[in-house]
Amino acid sequence: QVQLVESGGGLVQPGGSLTLSCAVTGSIYSIGVMGWYRQAPGNQRELVANILSGGTKTYLDSVMGRFTISRDNAKNSVHLQMNSLKPEDTATDGCHADLGRTEYWGQGTQVTFSS
Repeated sequence: QVQLVESGGGLVQPGGSLTLSCAVTGSIYSIGVMGWYRQAPGNQRELVANILSGGTKTYLDSVMGRFTISRDNAKNSVHLQMNSLKPEDTATDGCHADLGRTEYWGQGTQVTFSS
């Protein structure tokens, strides 16, 4: 059974950093697009960043230059390094992976601020 295991969320000060990680486990043949979506309270879900199997990256405009997505195909994992975090980045971040036949979603990990 394919599962997405997320980690790295937590409490952070404005201007701080966090790294989100997502590992895809189970029966895996290939992973196309991997990425992160987020949803803040009262807001629509939005794509934060994704990365294709060949390495092409896409970012939400508001995180451009602050966040970096990377992918480790050998480990079937994707990582989102988040720097210069702002209160506006408060959200539940969920991992997404496209395995061709099926799209999978993680449970989500929370990014919150100390105040």
